[in-house]
Amino acid sequence: MECVTHVVARDDLHLELMFNTGEQRLFDARPYLNRGAFVRLQDPALFRQAYVAFDTVCWPGELDIAPETLYDRSVTAEHAALEGA
Repeated sequence: MECVTHVVARDDLHLELMFNTGEQRLFDARPYLNRGAFVRLQDPALFRQAYVAFDTVCWPGELDIAPETLYDRSVTAEHAALEGA
């Protein structure tokens, strides 16, 4: 299973992710920010507090996204660059 080893929360509500496979990927969190507890992440200050724990991305308040979701629904850094993300 792919595990997150590093995260950078961007101002555009994307997460730059590094996985244990060595891959760098970009995850668009915007579609999740209108759902349940994730609504709190609409606060940019809270979103920027993303950190890695338990092989995935977490935020204060016991928020996290499963690593397989982050991997499966993200794009490679190269693809993101081509798309202008």
